[in-house]
Amino acid sequence: MNFPLYIAKRYVRSKSTQNAVNIINFITFLVIVIGSAALFIVLSAFAGLKTFSLSFTESFDPQLKALPATGKIFTLSPEQEQRLKSVDGLAFYSKEIEEKVSLEHRGKNHIAYIKGVDSNYTKVTGVDSTLYIGDWTINDTQVVSGLGIANILGVTINQFRSPMQIYAFKPGKGSISQQSISSLYNQLPMVIGGVYAVEADLDNKYVFADLRLTQALLEKDSLQISGINFKMDDGVEPSAVRSEIQSILGSNVQLKNRQQLNSTLYKMLNTENVATYLIFTLVLIIALFNVVGAIIMMILDKQQNSKTLYSLGTTIKELRRIYFVQGILVTGFGGLIGVLIGVLIVWSQLAFSWLKITPSLAYPVKFEFINITIVLATIIVLGVIASKIASSRINKKLVDL
Repeated sequence: MNFPLYIAKRYVRSKSTQNAVNIINFITFLVIVIGSAALFIVLSAFAGLKTFSLSFTESFDPQLKALPATGKIFTLSPEQEQRLKSVDGLAFYSKEIEEKVSLEHRGKNHIAYIKGVDSNYTKVTGVDSTLYIGDWTINDTQVVSGLGIANILGVTINQFRSPMQIYAFKPGKGSISQQSISSLYNQLPMVIGGVYAVEADLDNKYVFADLRLTQALLEKDSLQISGINFKMDDGVEPSAVRSEIQSILGSNVQLKNRQQLNSTLYKMLNTENVATYLIFTLVLIIALFNVVGAIIMMILDKQQNSKTLYSLGTTIKELRRIYFVQGILVTGFGGLIGVLIGVLIVWSQLAFSWLKITPSLAYPVKFEFINITIVLATIIVLGVIASKIASSRINKKLVDL
């Protein structure tokens, strides 16, 4: 039998004759439980917030997107399209063209982006699932706009008698003073057939229109586009077909996945997650000083027992190991209970949505096994350090008769 472990377990279960020592031990255990539960809950909450924030980008961004390496436009030839259709693992692709335009309706103006898309666009993105009112109707007379744009312009769906005006500057060179104002831009009256709603920035940004109509508005030919959106077959990762698509499109086109398309957002979310973990770990470090104090109090309380064990042949190293193991048992058991409490709280939020951001939106949390591992590893590592510091107080002078 492991002698230090046997004695350490007895010390954990037994109560001290000094009531103050019992109170200190209980508070120490409670701090570990609360600290580990709080760390797990916070990590689960940030995981939920990250998933919730990225769900917006998944509605608009494809699994993989081709963009021009330089400039705004690149050309996709019919031969390249035929080769894209034969790529194994590629389910759909959708061409688009995007440009900044001016929108006007009854004297109200707004600067936004027109995004011309083809019929495959809703197959490679989930943007049609974000519709707030109307339907995904895009043709020669109708577009889909963001809720923010509709509110700013005071326009609603199916206003055929008062369509929204889209103004796009004509490409070309020359001085503005040498041309009439009307010759500087192309004008297109369009009716809003549907309105999407995601979040404020995106709701104020886009008007979705037909690809060929947008190309005509911007005076581009049918081969000129600003992007290609790709969706893979189920179970196929974008990295598996990325090199083949790149070889087809050439070096004048760059491919980006969702994370690369939203690199700033990903960095911000990851930084916030790490910062929060470090802050709560610092709190745990401060709290685990209680473990050091509690073990030292136990050493003093059990001084006579230590002297007896030393007289019976127990070495100083074994005595230190007894209190070291005791500290590990207390922190490990407390961390395990804390994580269990955290899991129950997170599960209750997922099941019952008792904490809400708005009356209709529950606070997002996400259960991940990796968070259990992180919390327990943090508690154990800090517990080992605290127990090592406390157990080092055992010396020959303390146990000499």
